[in-house]
Amino acid sequence: MKKLLNEKKGFTLIELLLVVIVLGILAALAIPQFTDASKDTKEASLKQDLSMMRDAIERYYHQHGNNYPGAVDETDGVGAPANATAAATAFTKQLTQYSNKDGKISATLDKVNYPYGPYLKTGLPVNPLPASGNPVSTVTADITATTTITSDASPTTGWKFATLTGQLITNNSSYETW
Repeated sequence: MKKLLNEKKGFTLIELLLVVIVLGILAALAIPQFTDASKDTKEASLKQDLSMMRDAIERYYHQHGNNYPGAVDETDGVGAPANATAAATAFTKQLTQYSNKDGKISATLDKVNYPYGPYLKTGLPVNPLPASGNPVSTVTADITATTTITSDASPTTGWKFATLTGQLITNNSSYETW
């Protein structure tokens, strides 16, 4: 009995070191898989956002005399915006506010004068995989493209839209073909 009381119990330093090493190896194997899952989630979100925005653009197009959002000035619904920046503003406002058949917008509901929209009630979605690394929900408008558009070389916006063709892409060359 006395012998049992004198025995020291516990782990040796070597045993503890081996456990720490094994845990480190397991952690090193798990971290890359977690990173892949995070990227997969962002890609799925990007696909869903593109689909939702493209549906909204098509609805706008069919309700506004075959004009895409941003193709006409949002303040009066007449004529093209003065430049690409104005077209980007018109695009955002025409999708997120109420509008009449000409594309003139109103921030308040008026079913008689502004019966259409908003198509994106919470605003433009944030691009989860922007080229800049910082998620952004702004758009660059291309007012001259009549063929396929590509992302900007150094994009500062999350999305790119061609007002003449209705093409919407993520402003990131890695995902622009989605």
